[in-house]
Amino acid sequence: MELASQQSPQHRPVSGNRVFRFAHWTSDTVNRLRMKTARRSKFVPQIIAYQGYGSTEWVRVLGRVLLTSKLVPGSQAEQAAQNGNQNVRGWRAFTSVPIQFVDVDIEIGGVTTRVQADRGGLVDVVVPVSLTPGWHKAVLRAEGTEPAEAAIFVISPDTRMGIVSDIDDTIMVTALPRPFLALWNTFVLNERARMATPGMAVLMDRLLVEHPDAPVIYLSTGPWNAAPTLARFLSRNMYPSGALLLTDWGLTPDRWFRSGQEHKHRNLELLAREFPDMRWLLFGDNGQHDEAIYSGFTKQYGDRVAAIGIRQLSAGEAVLAGGHSENGDHTGSAVPWIYSPDGAGMAKSLKDLGLL
Repeated sequence: MELASQQSPQHRPVSGNRVFRFAHWTSDTVNRLRMKTARRSKFVPQIIAYQGYGSTEWVRVLGRVLLTSKLVPGSQAEQAAQNGNQNVRGWRAFTSVPIQFVDVDIEIGGVTTRVQADRGGLVDVVVPVSLTPGWHKAVLRAEGTEPAEAAIFVISPDTRMGIVSDIDDTIMVTALPRPFLALWNTFVLNERARMATPGMAVLMDRLLVEHPDAPVIYLSTGPWNAAPTLARFLSRNMYPSGALLLTDWGLTPDRWFRSGQEHKHRNLELLAREFPDMRWLLFGDNGQHDEAIYSGFTKQYGDRVAAIGIRQLSAGEAVLAGGHSENGDHTGSAVPWIYSPDGAGMAKSLKDLGLL
């Protein structure tokens, strides 16, 4: 049995002052109480496996270990679980309780690797393994759980183009930045009420026809709790399958609050280091910080970016989102910037650039 070469930074010891350490103690105490309550309520341990990606020498495996409520036969929740077309309220994804620091065995390509989930129950590790390009399956197991399979896309060394896309207000119309709407969309709204951005699924499909080996990465500041909901949204609206890189809410080992911008910066830089011979198409919107994040990334890795597509929010969306950033002056940039309110406009500009 091998050990993973990289584990989540959540395993770092908590740093900071006494108040910060007390906050972590309080957070862990609350989680332990939730665990006791969940076990008394007959919650069962479960592994949720997420789609991953990798090269022919390693793969990034993602998953989460949780205590979840046992579905009552014939209940609406059971029907929703069996049928992705059922309406599901967002709050149901947040009733589960993470199992902290539990051992998880990952089996892929005949290699079994033991790792440990972090304080949020998250598994995010790089496993050394030799695989051929294309789709593979990783099997995740933890004590007391049923095995879970994760689809892993192994990128060919010859691949030269990849796609990274934000989710909220880029491929999904949500207007999430405003706090009340964020809570409403996350916890209350039926997941089928979320709307796809016009033309973006068609654009993604056309890009994969032109670049069939291109990996697709959905990089968002949304919480891991929402991953199953987002995966169903992508499938229902015919977006291409791709790895979800999300984040957790709450304390980190060295910060009071998680930084969504840092999360995006870190993963973009990781992709640049992992695949130094690839260029990326980056998609975002002008309602959050995507322009600043992508601009900063191009200053360091400009040769790794084929083009940047920014979806322009409508006046109504901008009001709900608390405003929007001004379209920057990118005349001095070696990277093409595209601005459009929908996928059709972006497709036209990408075609003019010879990328579509």
